[in-house]
Amino acid sequence: MSLAAIKSGERYLADADATAAFGRELAEALRDQRGAVIHLRGTLGAGKTTLARELLRALGVTGTIRSPTYTLMEPYELPERRVLHMDLYRLDAADIEQLGLDDYPPSETLWLVEWPEKGGAGMPKADLDLQLIPMGEGRKLQISTAA
Repeated sequence: MSLAAIKSGERYLADADATAAFGRELAEALRDQRGAVIHLRGTLGAGKTTLARELLRALGVTGTIRSPTYTLMEPYELPERRVLHMDLYRLDAADIEQLGLDDYPPSETLWLVEWPEKGGAGMPKADLDLQLIPMGEGRKLQISTAA
């Protein structure tokens, strides 16, 4: 399976378990891919971190998976790849150059970026853009893939 298996469109994720299940599905689609840029968009509490945590767990991260809300980025070294989970909510676009992202090229590192719009022009184009929109107990997931 590859990232191409994830098709553009919309899905309804009924609850946190469904969001976590999509994270596992995404991990399976990324099995053979070293690097990619995935943008995670949505309001506070939309499920971005839930999805990212389950994706990381399914990729093989063990131990505590910290939210990068205050650290801005959490790197993970796995046998098959490097993963960089970022939360740019507290970032000013001018500060993105100070994160040292050159050490994590997206061709060799999987980037999971919450609040990518805060990165401004310094943020690479997404291979996969996921927008989570709360709807009742669940959320609508809008999926856009790079053309």
